[in-house]
Amino acid sequence: MTLAGCAGQPSRRPALPQGALPVVPATELGARAAELASRFVGVPYRYGGDAPDGFDCSGLVWYVYHELGLRVPRNAAAQRLAAAPVLADALRPGDLVFFYTPADHVGVYLGGGEFVHAPATGRSVERARLDAPTFILGFAGGGRFAP
Repeated sequence: MTLAGCAGQPSRRPALPQGALPVVPATELGARAAELASRFVGVPYRYGGDAPDGFDCSGLVWYVYHELGLRVPRNAAAQRLAAAPVLADALRPGDLVFFYTPADHVGVYLGGGEFVHAPATGRSVERARLDAPTFILGFAGGGRFAP
């Protein structure tokens, strides 16, 4: 399985105004992020994509958290640096899961060992399992954004 690297292009979408959404606890934010990310299963992969007509991996994360009122970086490497580290056995829905397969790759953890990600050109946003061989070998850690 080959995964494409994420684009680092800045988004052209306007930012939400500060305070546009109420502040929610991190666990509720994570649950909302996981639910929103799962709605995009089947959306085509598009390099540099950060909208529902097509996503790359970091664009999916950026869009989900942007819609929930949180500003996050646009590319996977910066998202990893900005997120608080989370051990694999402490992952909660909405946390980010990072991989090195072959370049920086990110998905949104759903719980139960599953996550959503935008894998590569010619494919679509999909659910996957952390215990799949590709992801076990390439797992680089988890991260959490807090409001």
